[in-house]
Amino acid sequence: MDSILILDFGSQYTQLIARKVRELNIYCEIHPYNKIPELTPSIKGVIFSGSPFSVNAADAPIPNMEGIKGKLPLLGVCYGAQYLAKWGGGKVQQSKIREYGRANLQFVDNSSPLMKDIPVGSQVWMSHGDTIEVIPDNYKCICSTDNVKFAGYKIEGEETYAIQFHPEVHHSLDGLTLLKNFVVDICHCAQDWTPASFVETTVAELKAKLGNDRVILGLSGGVDSSVAAVLLQKAIGDNLHCIFVDNGLLRKNEFESVLQSYKDMGLNVKGVDASQRFYDALAGLTDPEQKRKAIGKTFVDVFDAESQKVENAKWLGQGTIYPDVIESSSVKGPSQTIKSHHNVGGLPDYMKLQLVEPLRLLFKDEVRRVGRQMGMKEELIGRHPFPGPGLAIRCLGEITPEKLRVLRDADDIFIQGLRDWDLYDKIWQAGVILLPIQSVGVMGDERTYENVVALRAVHSVDGMTADWVHLPYDFMAKVSNDIINRVKGVNRVCYDISSKPPATIEWE
Repeated sequence: MDSILILDFGSQYTQLIARKVRELNIYCEIHPYNKIPELTPSIKGVIFSGSPFSVNAADAPIPNMEGIKGKLPLLGVCYGAQYLAKWGGGKVQQSKIREYGRANLQFVDNSSPLMKDIPVGSQVWMSHGDTIEVIPDNYKCICSTDNVKFAGYKIEGEETYAIQFHPEVHHSLDGLTLLKNFVVDICHCAQDWTPASFVETTVAELKAKLGNDRVILGLSGGVDSSVAAVLLQKAIGDNLHCIFVDNGLLRKNEFESVLQSYKDMGLNVKGVDASQRFYDALAGLTDPEQKRKAIGKTFVDVFDAESQKVENAKWLGQGTIYPDVIESSSVKGPSQTIKSHHNVGGLPDYMKLQLVEPLRLLFKDEVRRVGRQMGMKEELIGRHPFPGPGLAIRCLGEITPEKLRVLRDADDIFIQGLRDWDLYDKIWQAGVILLPIQSVGVMGDERTYENVVALRAVHSVDGMTADWVHLPYDFMAKVSNDIINRVKGVNRVCYDISSKPPATIEWE
């Protein structure tokens, strides 16, 4: 399958480049600039991402361009453009004026294949502290703004292009057109990366990889593990043994209802109540990373015990998706580790199972499209994302059964309210956070000193960026009133209006 290689220099937007390329039904992968994979014939082009670094810094990221520049179509974005300009003998220096935010192209060379169908005046998004002052003699300017003369250029004699703006962000209104010009017209990629092709290819690969082996899969009730289960079932049938663990950190009544829905799908599934083991592992922990790691270790321990009950089990299936992999990576320069994911990074030596992760290279919206392609029920496909550590990272501070009771009851009222008001399917993710503080209140004639909860609802495409939802005031008033009246121990409700970035979707 034709593909595009994206080299990550640490930009917060690198993942968005991949998302936009995949919107064009073209497969792509992100790799650190200093860990370039084998350049196979299927790689039709390369994109250099932006970076928080300056090309003039002593520790500036320097890629190995052997086998890439002049041999494959190359697009440099922001830092990538500045690096290629300096590498060729041009001049890059700190901008004299602020080059951040919206700008408009005042000159466009539409004879350039990269700039086809992009009009003069097109809005683009700038985000850089350095700027290209001089380009080498064999570099040709293909677009400019009022303040940025060399907003884009081409190296003559080769299919190397560069731009100092970010086409991947939605503020660049013709950014998708530019990327399509590069990956389709210049790189000649076939647009055959579709849900149907993914299902066909993945099921065939799973059959070849697993044969008659038995696979243990941990179901969580979420979209990712559910889609992974159906893919594996298509490949190996009843050799897939699903385990749905009650870790004591699920939503209200979720264990029973989701377990039943899985059985209705014909999956070979077993429910395991391990809640006390997780509570014991979390006792006394308040640090988010320690909680995540304790949950991850306990999760693996439970599966190790359960896998030994399945004769000849050789594989552990997981619903790992691409943002999990990206956010858990950490090398010099590329995307900083934000938080650890308990399902990324392999298994401990004592666990004698190999990992199989059929969704490892998909973004969340791609997972949903694959699920719909396989005819899965919309009630499962449309479920909001739910964190692997569950309510443990929505219950800030130490975990106790009483705090979880308060959180579950408040969360149930909020989520059911979203459904009743026909808001649930219009939101990417929602939930309640129990804060580690108490506030003064008055109920009847008595003073109270009780818990505070925060409501969180966000819009997103893939979870990499998100913005808060403008919920109707009438809805928020009713939900707040219902929570305070019906959930013993809560006397104040707040609403989180933070976007990602700078905040994350979850509070821990």
